[in-house]
Amino acid sequence: MTDRPFTVIENEWIHLADGTRLAARIWMPEGATADPVPAVFEFLPYRKRDGTSPRDESTYPAFAAAGIAGVRVDIRGSGESDGVIDGEYTALELDNACELIAWIAAQPWSNGSVGMMGISWGGFNCLQVAAMNPPALKAVISIASTVDRYNDDIHYKNGCHLSAQLSWAATMLGYQSRSPDPALVGERWRDMWLERLENEPFFLEEWLSHQRRDAFWQHGSICEDFDGFKIPALVIAGWADGYRNTPLKAVEGLGDKAKALIGPWVHKYPHFAWPKPRADFLGEAIRWWNRWLRDEPNGVEDLPQVRAYILDAIRPAPRRDIDPGRWIAKQHWNPPELEPFAVNGAGQLVAGAPTGNAVRDVYLKSPLDTGTAAGEWFTLKPDAEMALDQRGDDAGSLCFETEPLIADLDCLGRPVLTLTLACDADFANLCARLVDVHPDGTATRVSFGVLNLAHRNSNAAPKPMPKGEKVEITLTLDACGYRLRAGHRIRLSLSTAYWPMVLPTPTDPGLTIDTASLKLDLPRLGAHQALDMKQPDNPDPLPKYIEHMPGETQRQVLRDLSGNGTSYYILEDTGLFEHPDTGLSTRQIREEVWSITPGDPLSMTGTSTWTCDMKRPGWSVRTVSTSSIACTATSWLIDAQVMAFEGETQIFDKTFEKSVPRDFM
Repeated sequence: MTDRPFTVIENEWIHLADGTRLAARIWMPEGATADPVPAVFEFLPYRKRDGTSPRDESTYPAFAAAGIAGVRVDIRGSGESDGVIDGEYTALELDNACELIAWIAAQPWSNGSVGMMGISWGGFNCLQVAAMNPPALKAVISIASTVDRYNDDIHYKNGCHLSAQLSWAATMLGYQSRSPDPALVGERWRDMWLERLENEPFFLEEWLSHQRRDAFWQHGSICEDFDGFKIPALVIAGWADGYRNTPLKAVEGLGDKAKALIGPWVHKYPHFAWPKPRADFLGEAIRWWNRWLRDEPNGVEDLPQVRAYILDAIRPAPRRDIDPGRWIAKQHWNPPELEPFAVNGAGQLVAGAPTGNAVRDVYLKSPLDTGTAAGEWFTLKPDAEMALDQRGDDAGSLCFETEPLIADLDCLGRPVLTLTLACDADFANLCARLVDVHPDGTATRVSFGVLNLAHRNSNAAPKPMPKGEKVEITLTLDACGYRLRAGHRIRLSLSTAYWPMVLPTPTDPGLTIDTASLKLDLPRLGAHQALDMKQPDNPDPLPKYIEHMPGETQRQVLRDLSGNGTSYYILEDTGLFEHPDTGLSTRQIREEVWSITPGDPLSMTGTSTWTCDMKRPGWSVRTVSTSSIACTATSWLIDAQVMAFEGETQIFDKTFEKSVPRDFM
């Protein structure tokens, strides 16, 4: 069923039982009332009118042409929807989603079967809603999401505090401060806007109140009850994104209910993601929906459990448009066979288990600005957001390296590091990086992992290190799919800092590493089949809007040698673009700076400012939101401000300020 005519309902009001009116954009196949169709539902706070319209318009028309309705709904307090957002993946949000699914299934044009889909926030909540088993929900497609909200999202990672937590709190403060579109809501727009501005939360305050893996993070983490998850899930991610662990965790936890697809991509849909090669996401999705939403016997249940792109000798670059490699399939996913490496008496990394012949205790204390080549945890473009050449960071690290490999080593899975170490403080951070060293010395980060040593045994119940005593540590690095080529060297890099991605602990004690105990297990690819992954039919599917001002990107590291400080600066300017059908022009500017004084972990600061513009001839609004974090030895110090302007007139100003005790962090 293809090329069916369809119409676009630009705005449909859906009334919830509590009286809240949510705004939906619907792509409707013609004749659906006479011949009911399945529907795909996406539920986001990112604004259907402007924020996600390019990707929506690259995806939902293809679904509608295949006879599948698309229903894109703004979460309360977002876009044109009533009310105020109350947090991230809250019980209210998930209950609203279930109510919306029932509404869709009850429409005269619906065949009663609903799928739920999304990337990032929408990928999260579709898995979480599926775990609630609403009757009409038959399948999900989750892209760049997580099954564990504590360890695989932008907040914390094995007890380490990610700088992305401030960045994302600032993003949401900026996003949620924007006005609804008067062209859709009429004269109510100003009252709706002021209600949001007055009542929107500063998410960072709540997130920082839960620094360990407690009930707050267990909520919405489907790994808490994989057995209770009943419906088919296609789980997709990219190696260049922070959510790279989720597909393999999903198939390990959900078994045959899940299918994993992992490409070389950043945080984007596979049919327009970078780096290439891309995947025919639209064809994949339509087959998935046809099988589970209209019972078409097309065999998707027999797809390999894991399909993955194995990167091959990647070279860092200012922009990576194409990553070399190959597609493979594993019909059934089993725990990979591990290839062990250890450190010998010469301090080299060698194949095999530890023998006890290495130089034993080595003291490691990295410069606090080690990590500026890490890129960002959350990547949207294939530029300096991705990890760069690691040689600079490796200079501040303890490194162990093999001789040039005599044969290729293909990996798929999560490397595991075990070692014994001692710390003279209650806790410290440890970062481990698996690096591919090319014959010319270029160093590509293949995988990394971080651990707050107070969380060595539990993210829910951290405990101080026994000062000065040796403790065995296990650190599981992020998943990777990578060919380590013959002639290249494998490097293991250890550091006690990974700034600005990871915020420093209150003290900087350094670690004593027992190198004789070190063991690095690499996951072998093992038996697999070659895969011919279909590319998208349209190589450039995103719609073109009217450009009034071009965008700009900057990432800079400034080392002030006289002032003994390092700053990391980010500028992301979307440019000003007008939707040709709505006449609405929008622009968002993110300016973010992190600073630290080497030798003083309490000097760390971060500030993120978002400027958001919306305009039409005769009408314009702007919000400026600034979010900051600093610290003392015992507290996180956070503050934020939101200002709103109608035309040139400031109409609103609000500030947040909070001191939150540090909790083993």
